[in-house]
Amino acid sequence: MALNFANNNSLSAITTLPASISGGGMTLISEQTASSSATLDFTSGIDSTYDSYVFKFYNIHPATGHTDFSFQVDTGTNTNYNQTMTTTYFRAYHIESDTGAGLGYQGGSDQAQGTGFQAIARPVSNENDASASGHLQIFNPSSSVFVKHFIARVNNSEYYSVTPYSATNDCYVAGYINNTTAITRVRFKMSSGNIDSGVIKLYGIS
Repeated sequence: MALNFANNNSLSAITTLPASISGGGMTLISEQTASSSATLDFTSGIDSTYDSYVFKFYNIHPATGHTDFSFQVDTGTNTNYNQTMTTTYFRAYHIESDTGAGLGYQGGSDQAQGTGFQAIARPVSNENDASASGHLQIFNPSSSVFVKHFIARVNNSEYYSVTPYSATNDCYVAGYINNTTAITRVRFKMSSGNIDSGVIKLYGIS
């Protein structure tokens, strides 16, 4: 295999890539901005064009405090959003006052062949400066052979009024949608109340 070299220090001088090298990258497909929204639905743009799709979350702020930011999917033109999932969920947390920190599996946040909305950040505070940001990646959603794997990582601000304390939660979620039918749409919502504000962008990965 031949090696290709750039013989100067300026990337701006490179006008083409060798045929054997793929440019790759992320293509923005669509975006939605929440404004007291019950749900944010992506009902187009998820097809066989790309093998992988990524949703990026920017400052998702709930109207109701101590709620979960979650998602579900559906097929074709269906709008039930109740596909069967098996998932895992663990998180790292650190309290602002440094009175507690840890990393552990969250058994109450996973699903074993469940059809509910899957939490990907919890619990999210509705304090004025609090929100959740991160990403969800779904692999090969148009496959008619395999189940649909996904990975999410989201960081959120938590405020717990009983103790009280404020903390950061670093949430890791993964699993598969146990369906060999093409996934065509994704819905995001809070477990209680509306999404007060925030932006979600959908990208195709080449």
